[in-house]
Amino acid sequence: MSSEIQSTATAEGVVELLEEPRFELMPFESIDEQLGHLPDGAEVAITTSPTLGLEATIDWTEKATDRGYEIVPHVAARYVRNEDHLEEIAGRLTDAGVTDVFVPGGDREEPVGEFHSAYDLLSALEELDYAFEEVGITGYPEGHAFLDDEVLAESMARKEAYATYIVTQLCYDSDAILEWIADIRDRGIELPVEVGIPGVMKYQRLLGISKKVGVGDSVRFLQKTSGVLGFVRQLVGSRGTYVPEELIEGLAPYATDPYHDIRGVHIYAFNQVPDLESWRADTLGRYQ
Repeated sequence: MSSEIQSTATAEGVVELLEEPRFELMPFESIDEQLGHLPDGAEVAITTSPTLGLEATIDWTEKATDRGYEIVPHVAARYVRNEDHLEEIAGRLTDAGVTDVFVPGGDREEPVGEFHSAYDLLSALEELDYAFEEVGITGYPEGHAFLDDEVLAESMARKEAYATYIVTQLCYDSDAILEWIADIRDRGIELPVEVGIPGVMKYQRLLGISKKVGVGDSVRFLQKTSGVLGFVRQLVGSRGTYVPEELIEGLAPYATDPYHDIRGVHIYAFNQVPDLESWRADTLGRYQ
């Protein structure tokens, strides 16, 4: 594999990854303010919240596209009632000018309707008159809390035909991400990868977000990826504020390598955009 890799200088790679990232936001009330701190026309993914449901995602997608942002809504399968509901969603997104959707399974233990998995929804979406230029699916560099690696591999193989790219779940370890990409390439998965990374996270702010949503989208999300203990270790080491600079530097040499085919980074901002954008601007200034 090493002979196929085309290495990029770290500085060039950092700039490549951070100049035009995708930002992920949660559809809480604070999203309005958070959007205002992003660059004009930024690409923004809006999650499906277990407490607010899919309607909040679609509503904010419509509002944010009107303001000139390039929105990528999460259409979580377990939140879609049936094919009529899916057609309604696809119609609203198309009318809003959305060309890119991300399709995860969703965090609900029990689906609200007939779609139990991302594959179920992707195959149903294929049958509709609506079509999106880009369709993203989920990848798990550190595995899944409830699914073994073989099940995850089989699931990705089934979904690949319906997708145009993969977004990885949040991970703090660049080596784990790169090894996972090599693994899926060995299995014949050729989709480009958008690497999911944490943004700048202040521990107290994250706890506040968690309390607002009951069980906590953010804490539940961290539990399914690197785990709460890993997250706490990162925060303790950074005196309460995490920044992803070391992670970006680890990915930078592979930023333009066609074997890994990293199409960019997907920043899980946890609605802490001002801190993230201050760090991003400072980092780009030092590496450009």
